[in-house]
Amino acid sequence: MFGFEFANPKYFLLLILLVPMIVWYILKEKKSHADLQFSSLQAFKGIKHSGRIWWRHVLFVLELLAIILLVTALARPQSSNSWQTYTSEGIDIALALDVSTSMLARDFTPDRLEAAKEVATKFILERPQDKIGLVVFAGESFTQCPLTTDQAVLVNLLREVKSGMIQDENMKMDFIKRIKKEAINMAGLINDILMISRLGLANAVNRLKDSPGKSKVVILLTDGINNQGAIAPVTAAELAKAFGIRVYTIGVGTYGEAPYPVPTPFGVQLQNMPVEIDEGVLQQIANVTGGKYFRATDNDKLQQIYSEIDQLEKSKIEVKHFSKKNEQYFIFGLLGMCLLIAQAVLKYTLLRKIP
Repeated sequence: MFGFEFANPKYFLLLILLVPMIVWYILKEKKSHADLQFSSLQAFKGIKHSGRIWWRHVLFVLELLAIILLVTALARPQSSNSWQTYTSEGIDIALALDVSTSMLARDFTPDRLEAAKEVATKFILERPQDKIGLVVFAGESFTQCPLTTDQAVLVNLLREVKSGMIQDENMKMDFIKRIKKEAINMAGLINDILMISRLGLANAVNRLKDSPGKSKVVILLTDGINNQGAIAPVTAAELAKAFGIRVYTIGVGTYGEAPYPVPTPFGVQLQNMPVEIDEGVLQQIANVTGGKYFRATDNDKLQQIYSEIDQLEKSKIEVKHFSKKNEQYFIFGLLGMCLLIAQAVLKYTLLRKIP
Protein backbone atom coordinates (compact mmCIF):
# COMPACT_ATOMS: atom_id res chain seq x y z
CA MET A 1 0.00 0.00 0.00
CA PHE A 2 3.05 2.25 0.11
CA GLY A 3 3.39 4.78 -2.69
CA PHE A 4 -0.36 5.33 -2.93
CA GLU A 5 -2.85 7.91 -1.78
CA PHE A 6 -6.26 6.78 -0.62
CA ALA A 7 -9.47 8.58 -1.50
CA ASN A 8 -11.46 6.85 1.29
CA PRO A 9 -8.95 5.89 4.01
CA LYS A 10 -11.75 5.56 6.60
CA TYR A 11 -12.54 2.11 5.20
CA PHE A 12 -9.34 0.81 6.77
CA LEU A 13 -11.26 0.85 10.07
CA LEU A 14 -12.93 -2.35 8.83
CA LEU A 15 -9.63 -4.15 9.37
CA ILE A 16 -10.35 -3.98 13.11
CA LEU A 17 -12.78 -6.85 12.47
CA LEU A 18 -9.81 -9.11 11.75
CA VAL A 19 -8.93 -9.18 15.45
CA PRO A 20 -12.10 -11.02 16.62
CA MET A 21 -11.87 -13.27 13.56
CA ILE A 22 -8.35 -14.37 14.51
CA VAL A 23 -9.36 -14.89 18.15
CA TRP A 24 -12.39 -16.93 17.10
CA TYR A 25 -10.25 -19.07 14.78
CA ILE A 26 -7.71 -19.82 17.50
CA LEU A 27 -10.40 -20.84 19.99
CA LYS A 28 -12.14 -22.97 17.36
CA GLU A 29 -8.91 -24.76 16.52
CA LYS A 30 -8.37 -25.74 20.16
CA LYS A 31 -11.82 -27.36 20.37
CA SER A 32 -11.81 -29.09 16.98
CA HIS A 33 -9.38 -31.91 17.79
CA ALA A 34 -10.49 -35.29 19.19
CA ASP A 35 -8.69 -36.67 22.25
CA LEU A 36 -7.33 -40.19 22.57
CA GLN A 37 -6.00 -41.48 25.86
CA PHE A 38 -2.90 -43.70 25.97
CA SER A 39 -1.26 -45.27 28.98
CA SER A 40 2.15 -44.33 27.58
CA LEU A 41 3.54 -42.16 24.82
CA GLN A 42 6.74 -44.20 24.62
CA ALA A 43 5.66 -45.85 21.38
CA PHE A 44 5.22 -42.48 19.62
CA LYS A 45 8.69 -41.16 20.39
CA GLY A 46 10.75 -40.48 17.27
CA ILE A 47 7.74 -40.23 14.99
CA LYS A 48 7.77 -36.96 13.08
CA HIS A 49 4.53 -35.47 11.89
CA SER A 50 4.15 -34.43 8.27
CA GLY A 51 4.38 -30.76 7.36
CA ARG A 52 0.94 -31.09 5.81
CA ILE A 53 -0.51 -30.59 9.28
CA TRP A 54 0.07 -26.85 8.88
CA TRP A 55 -1.78 -26.72 5.56
CA ARG A 56 -5.05 -26.62 7.41
CA HIS A 57 -4.30 -22.97 8.29
CA VAL A 58 -3.81 -21.93 4.66
CA LEU A 59 -7.55 -21.47 4.11
CA PHE A 60 -7.82 -19.00 6.98
CA VAL A 61 -4.72 -17.11 5.90
CA LEU A 62 -6.07 -16.78 2.36
CA GLU A 63 -9.34 -15.50 3.77
CA LEU A 64 -7.54 -12.84 5.84
CA LEU A 65 -5.45 -11.69 2.89
CA ALA A 66 -8.54 -11.51 0.68
CA ILE A 67 -10.33 -9.32 3.23
CA ILE A 68 -7.30 -7.01 3.52
CA LEU A 69 -7.11 -6.60 -0.26
CA LEU A 70 -10.85 -5.99 -0.63
CA VAL A 71 -10.83 -3.38 2.14
CA THR A 72 -7.87 -1.72 0.43
CA ALA A 73 -9.88 -1.64 -2.80
CA LEU A 74 -12.74 0.05 -0.94
CA ALA A 75 -10.30 2.71 0.30
CA ARG A 76 -9.62 3.57 -3.37
CA PRO A 77 -5.84 3.61 -3.72
CA GLN A 78 -4.61 6.14 -6.26
CA SER A 79 -1.23 6.68 -7.82
CA SER A 80 -0.43 10.21 -8.95
CA ASN A 81 1.89 11.87 -11.40
CA SER A 82 2.59 15.48 -10.46
CA TRP A 83 4.57 18.29 -12.01
CA GLN A 84 5.24 21.67 -10.46
CA THR A 85 6.41 24.63 -12.49
CA TYR A 86 7.74 27.64 -10.57
CA THR A 87 7.83 30.89 -12.48
CA SER A 88 9.63 33.52 -10.43
CA GLU A 89 9.38 37.18 -11.32
CA GLY A 90 12.21 38.45 -9.16
CA ILE A 91 12.68 42.12 -8.40
CA ASP A 92 15.90 43.92 -9.30
CA ILE A 93 16.91 46.14 -6.39
CA ALA A 94 19.74 48.66 -6.12
CA LEU A 95 20.68 49.75 -2.61
CA ALA A 96 22.17 53.25 -2.74
CA LEU A 97 23.96 53.85 0.55
CA ASP A 98 25.44 57.14 1.73
CA VAL A 99 28.93 56.58 3.17
CA SER A 100 29.87 60.19 3.82
CA THR A 101 31.52 60.92 7.16
CA SER A 102 28.29 62.46 8.42
CA MET A 103 26.96 58.89 8.54
CA LEU A 104 29.16 58.38 11.60
CA ALA A 105 26.69 60.40 13.69
CA ARG A 106 25.77 58.60 16.91
CA ASP A 107 22.02 59.20 16.95
CA PHE A 108 21.86 55.53 15.85
CA THR A 109 23.57 52.61 17.54
CA PRO A 110 26.50 52.34 17.06
CA ASP A 111 26.21 54.94 14.29
CA ARG A 112 24.07 55.65 11.24
CA LEU A 113 26.20 53.70 8.78
CA GLU A 114 26.54 50.53 10.84
CA ALA A 115 22.83 50.57 11.65
CA ALA A 116 22.02 50.93 7.95
CA LYS A 117 24.36 48.06 7.06
CA GLU A 118 22.84 45.77 9.68
CA VAL A 119 19.26 46.36 8.55
CA ALA A 120 20.21 46.12 4.87
CA THR A 121 21.93 42.78 5.49
CA LYS A 122 18.76 41.34 7.00
CA PHE A 123 16.74 42.73 4.09
CA ILE A 124 19.07 41.04 1.58
CA LEU A 125 19.00 37.65 3.29
CA GLU A 126 15.21 37.61 3.32
CA ARG A 127 14.95 38.07 -0.47
CA PRO A 128 16.65 35.06 -2.11
CA GLN A 129 14.56 35.39 -5.29
CA ASP A 130 15.75 38.89 -6.15
CA LYS A 131 18.83 40.34 -7.78
CA ILE A 132 20.27 43.02 -5.53
CA GLY A 133 23.15 45.41 -6.13
CA LEU A 134 24.93 47.94 -3.94
CA VAL A 135 25.91 51.50 -4.81
CA VAL A 136 27.83 53.65 -2.32
CA PHE A 137 28.25 57.39 -2.57
CA ALA A 138 29.64 60.43 -0.83
CA GLY A 139 31.69 62.99 -2.79
CA GLU A 140 31.66 60.43 -5.60
CA SER A 141 29.72 57.29 -6.34
CA PHE A 142 30.65 53.80 -7.42
CA THR A 143 29.14 50.32 -7.59
CA GLN A 144 30.28 48.22 -4.66
CA CYS A 145 28.44 45.17 -6.01
CA PRO A 146 26.56 44.73 -9.32
CA LEU A 147 23.15 43.07 -9.39
CA THR A 148 23.48 39.52 -8.13
CA THR A 149 21.54 36.69 -6.52
CA ASP A 150 24.65 35.57 -4.64
CA GLN A 151 23.66 36.76 -1.18
CA ALA A 152 26.94 35.69 0.44
CA VAL A 153 29.03 37.83 -1.92
CA LEU A 154 26.71 40.82 -1.57
CA VAL A 155 26.61 40.64 2.23
CA ASN A 156 30.41 40.35 2.44
CA LEU A 157 30.85 43.38 0.20
CA LEU A 158 28.31 45.29 2.29
CA ARG A 159 30.29 44.50 5.43
CA GLU A 160 33.39 46.02 3.83
CA VAL A 161 31.64 49.36 3.36
CA LYS A 162 33.24 52.01 5.56
CA SER A 163 32.82 55.71 5.94
CA GLY A 164 35.68 57.47 4.22
CA MET A 165 36.12 54.80 1.53
CA ILE A 166 35.08 57.60 -0.82
CA GLN A 167 36.86 60.90 -0.29
CA ASP A 168 34.64 63.50 1.28
CA GLU A 169 36.70 64.47 4.31
CA ASN A 170 37.39 67.95 3.03
CA MET A 171 33.72 68.50 2.34
CA LYS A 172 32.87 67.29 5.84
CA MET A 173 35.41 69.54 7.53
CA ASP A 174 34.22 72.52 5.49
CA PHE A 175 30.68 71.77 6.61
CA ILE A 176 31.76 71.53 10.26
CA LYS A 177 33.59 74.83 10.04
CA ARG A 178 30.50 76.44 8.57
CA ILE A 179 28.43 75.12 11.48
CA LYS A 180 30.93 76.34 14.07
CA LYS A 181 31.12 79.79 12.58
CA GLU A 182 27.31 79.96 12.51
CA ALA A 183 27.57 81.35 9.02
CA ILE A 184 25.86 78.53 7.18
CA ASN A 185 23.91 79.53 4.14
CA MET A 186 20.61 77.60 4.14
CA ALA A 187 20.33 77.83 0.38
CA GLY A 188 23.79 76.32 0.12
CA LEU A 189 22.82 73.58 2.56
CA ILE A 190 19.78 72.66 0.50
CA ASN A 191 21.98 72.58 -2.57
CA ASP A 192 24.33 70.24 -0.74
CA ILE A 193 21.44 67.99 0.13
CA LEU A 194 20.21 67.95 -3.45
CA MET A 195 23.60 66.81 -4.67
CA ILE A 196 23.60 63.73 -2.50
CA SER A 197 20.58 62.36 -4.29
CA ARG A 198 21.98 63.23 -7.67
CA LEU A 199 25.11 61.16 -7.37
CA GLY A 200 23.87 57.97 -5.74
CA LEU A 201 20.53 57.87 -7.55
CA ALA A 202 22.02 58.41 -11.00
CA ASN A 203 24.48 55.55 -10.51
CA ALA A 204 21.77 53.24 -9.18
CA VAL A 205 19.48 54.04 -12.12
CA ASN A 206 22.35 53.36 -14.49
CA ARG A 207 22.78 49.92 -12.92
CA LEU A 208 19.11 49.04 -13.25
CA LYS A 209 18.16 50.57 -16.60
CA ASP A 210 19.40 47.62 -18.69
CA SER A 211 18.41 44.85 -16.29
CA PRO A 212 15.85 42.33 -17.63
CA GLY A 213 13.76 42.37 -14.46
CA LYS A 214 10.12 43.35 -14.86
CA SER A 215 10.21 45.21 -11.55
CA LYS A 216 13.06 47.58 -10.66
CA VAL A 217 13.57 49.38 -7.37
CA VAL A 218 16.12 51.77 -5.86
CA ILE A 219 16.35 52.17 -2.08
CA LEU A 220 18.22 55.42 -1.47
CA LEU A 221 19.43 55.95 2.09
CA THR A 222 21.09 59.22 3.04
CA ASP A 223 21.49 61.62 5.91
CA GLY A 224 21.29 64.51 3.45
CA ILE A 225 24.69 66.15 3.85
CA ASN A 226 27.05 66.36 0.87
CA ASN A 227 28.01 69.00 -1.63
CA GLN A 228 28.98 67.45 -4.94
CA GLY A 229 27.14 66.13 -7.96
CA ALA A 230 26.19 67.02 -11.49
CA ILE A 231 22.69 65.74 -12.09
CA ALA A 232 19.70 67.48 -10.51
CA PRO A 233 17.68 65.13 -8.28
CA VAL A 234 14.43 65.72 -10.16
CA THR A 235 16.24 64.98 -13.41
CA ALA A 236 17.57 61.73 -11.93
CA ALA A 237 14.07 60.90 -10.71
CA GLU A 238 12.60 61.53 -14.16
CA LEU A 239 15.28 59.31 -15.61
CA ALA A 240 14.35 56.57 -13.15
CA LYS A 241 10.69 56.95 -14.05
CA ALA A 242 11.51 56.66 -17.75
CA PHE A 243 13.11 53.28 -17.12
CA GLY A 244 10.23 52.10 -14.92
CA ILE A 245 12.28 52.30 -11.71
CA ARG A 246 10.61 53.06 -8.38
CA VAL A 247 12.69 54.91 -5.82
CA TYR A 248 12.18 54.56 -2.07
CA THR A 249 14.04 57.33 -0.26
CA ILE A 250 15.06 57.13 3.38
CA GLY A 251 16.21 60.16 5.30
CA VAL A 252 18.40 59.07 8.20
CA GLY A 253 18.79 61.23 11.28
CA THR A 254 17.05 62.28 14.44
CA TYR A 255 15.22 65.57 14.82
CA GLY A 256 17.13 68.52 16.21
CA GLU A 257 20.77 67.77 16.92
CA ALA A 258 22.87 64.63 16.75
CA PRO A 259 26.28 63.83 18.27
CA TYR A 260 29.06 63.70 15.63
CA PRO A 261 32.61 62.45 16.24
CA VAL A 262 34.89 65.41 15.58
CA PRO A 263 38.71 65.26 15.58
CA THR A 264 40.26 67.65 18.12
CA PRO A 265 43.78 68.16 19.52
CA PHE A 266 42.60 66.02 22.44
CA GLY A 267 41.33 63.17 20.25
CA VAL A 268 37.95 62.45 18.73
CA GLN A 269 35.11 64.00 20.69
CA LEU A 270 31.37 64.04 20.22
CA GLN A 271 29.82 67.37 19.40
CA ASN A 272 26.13 68.02 18.85
CA MET A 273 25.38 69.41 15.42
CA PRO A 274 22.11 70.27 13.68
CA VAL A 275 20.43 67.57 11.59
CA GLU A 276 19.05 69.08 8.41
CA ILE A 277 17.43 66.87 5.80
CA ASP A 278 15.53 68.29 2.86
CA GLU A 279 12.60 65.91 3.15
CA GLY A 280 10.78 67.82 0.41
CA VAL A 281 13.36 66.82 -2.20
CA LEU A 282 13.46 63.21 -1.08
CA GLN A 283 9.66 63.16 -1.05
CA GLN A 284 9.61 64.58 -4.58
CA ILE A 285 12.02 61.92 -5.85
CA ALA A 286 9.82 59.19 -4.39
CA ASN A 287 6.60 60.71 -5.75
CA VAL A 288 7.93 61.16 -9.28
CA THR A 289 8.97 57.50 -9.50
CA GLY A 290 5.96 55.99 -7.73
CA GLY A 291 7.95 55.14 -4.62
CA LYS A 292 7.67 56.40 -1.07
CA TYR A 293 9.67 58.57 1.32
CA PHE A 294 10.53 57.48 4.87
CA ARG A 295 12.23 59.21 7.80
CA ALA A 296 14.30 57.02 10.10
CA THR A 297 15.08 58.54 13.46
CA ASP A 298 16.48 55.47 15.23
CA ASN A 299 17.40 51.81 14.70
CA ASP A 300 13.89 50.47 15.30
CA LYS A 301 12.33 52.94 12.88
CA LEU A 302 14.89 52.04 10.23
CA GLN A 303 14.07 48.35 10.68
CA GLN A 304 10.35 49.09 10.33
CA ILE A 305 11.00 51.02 7.12
CA TYR A 306 12.87 48.15 5.49
CA SER A 307 10.15 45.74 6.62
CA GLU A 308 7.52 47.95 4.98
CA ILE A 309 9.51 48.14 1.75
CA ASP A 310 9.91 44.38 1.88
CA GLN A 311 6.12 44.01 2.03
CA LEU A 312 5.54 46.58 -0.71
CA GLU A 313 8.00 44.88 -3.05
CA LYS A 314 7.29 41.17 -2.81
CA SER A 315 8.57 38.88 -5.56
CA LYS A 316 5.81 37.36 -7.64
CA ILE A 317 6.12 33.57 -7.74
CA GLU A 318 3.59 31.69 -9.80
CA VAL A 319 3.29 27.98 -9.09
CA LYS A 320 1.54 25.79 -11.62
CA HIS A 321 0.63 22.40 -10.21
CA PHE A 322 -0.44 19.60 -12.50
CA SER A 323 -1.58 16.32 -10.99
CA LYS A 324 -3.00 13.23 -12.67
CA LYS A 325 -4.36 10.53 -10.38
CA ASN A 326 -4.88 6.97 -11.52
CA GLU A 327 -7.32 4.66 -9.72
CA GLN A 328 -5.63 1.46 -8.55
CA TYR A 329 -8.50 -0.18 -6.65
CA PHE A 330 -9.19 -2.64 -9.50
CA ILE A 331 -5.93 -4.55 -9.06
CA PHE A 332 -6.49 -4.87 -5.30
CA GLY A 333 -10.09 -5.98 -5.78
CA LEU A 334 -9.07 -8.49 -8.45
CA LEU A 335 -6.36 -9.99 -6.24
CA GLY A 336 -8.82 -10.23 -3.33
CA MET A 337 -11.39 -12.05 -5.46
CA CYS A 338 -8.71 -14.41 -6.80
CA LEU A 339 -7.70 -15.31 -3.25
CA LEU A 340 -11.32 -16.01 -2.30
CA ILE A 341 -11.74 -18.26 -5.33
CA ALA A 342 -8.46 -20.04 -4.54
CA GLN A 343 -9.59 -20.54 -0.95
CA ALA A 344 -12.90 -22.04 -2.09
CA VAL A 345 -11.20 -24.41 -4.54
CA LEU A 346 -8.69 -25.62 -1.97
CA LYS A 347 -11.40 -26.02 0.65
CA TYR A 348 -13.30 -28.53 -1.47
CA THR A 349 -10.33 -30.28 -3.09
CA LEU A 350 -6.85 -30.60 -1.63
CA LEU A 351 -7.68 -29.26 1.83
CA ARG A 352 -11.12 -30.80 2.15
CA LYS A 353 -12.06 -31.91 5.63
CA ILE A 354 -13.79 -35.22 6.23
CA PRO A 355 -16.16 -35.16 9.19
